[in-house]
Amino acid sequence: MSAISISNSNNSRFVLTGFPGLEVHYLWISIPFSTIYAMVFLGNCMVLHVIRTEVSLHQPMFYFLAMLALTDLCMGLSTVHTVLGILWGFIREISLDSCIAQSYFIHSLSFMESSVLLAMAFDRYIAICNPLRYSSILTNDKIMKIGMTILCRSSLLIPPVIIRLKFLNYCRPHILSHSFCLHQDLIRMACSDIRFNSIYGLALVISNLLLDAVLILISYILILHTVLAIASQEERIKSLQTCVSHICAVLVFYIPIIGLTMVHRFGKHLSPLVHVLMGNIYILFPPMMNPIIYSIKTQQIRRRVQRLFSLKAS
Repeated sequence: MSAISISNSNNSRFVLTGFPGLEVHYLWISIPFSTIYAMVFLGNCMVLHVIRTEVSLHQPMFYFLAMLALTDLCMGLSTVHTVLGILWGFIREISLDSCIAQSYFIHSLSFMESSVLLAMAFDRYIAICNPLRYSSILTNDKIMKIGMTILCRSSLLIPPVIIRLKFLNYCRPHILSHSFCLHQDLIRMACSDIRFNSIYGLALVISNLLLDAVLILISYILILHTVLAIASQEERIKSLQTCVSHICAVLVFYIPIIGLTMVHRFGKHLSPLVHVLMGNIYILFPPMMNPIIYSIKTQQIRRRVQRLFSLKAS
């Protein structure tokens, strides 16, 4: 269907954007993307398997890591069918209902990952700043309550703004900016009053992503203050090393979000290919990198993974 016919109709199907100008190379482009998705699924499943089967890893820090891996796994599942579907030539369009559903999962999982990273920062704060009360503060019951709070916070605040998308009138060209659906992409095509979506969406971003980032920063300021008060330099380094994996996970989550926001806000003159690449980095980079980061930087995970592969090799 051409862009002209799409713009002149108010149907409920939307064209997914692959990689503009590179259509003839989709088969080759699909190879690295298929590899990335395989890494996302295998890496996060491996982390979940290791934490489940290794009794010594049944600790608060690794419970939160399991939540992170599960969130990343679901993020990959929410986009794999459209991204690879376009590259393999199976999908070109998506219905409004499917687009709204995908948008809900992408944004709720993004908020969930931010919340889990905040919970992990709290875990590191207690472990370093109040180690004697660590086991009494982060009990299994409290971890379960934190997990339920994260789930409710991430999934129950979004429906009002997502449901509203169903009732908007889309009279502008039904061409999405990415290989998947985002809330800001849909309201860009609407001719209806979008003030509620804009204000509520901004409030969600501030109360979730921005607030979480500020609280994570505060937690690390307190951690650094406590670490600098330790007399032994060796103990300082040892304490900070327990935070390296989490700091890397925070960076690989927030840097793509900031980059995508800057491109959407100030990069309207840039090639559509740049927007598509930034969108895919935002979706795929954290789920791909987190298992690698924790497998390399976390000694317990690394040893268990090495043991797992040695058993398979033998």
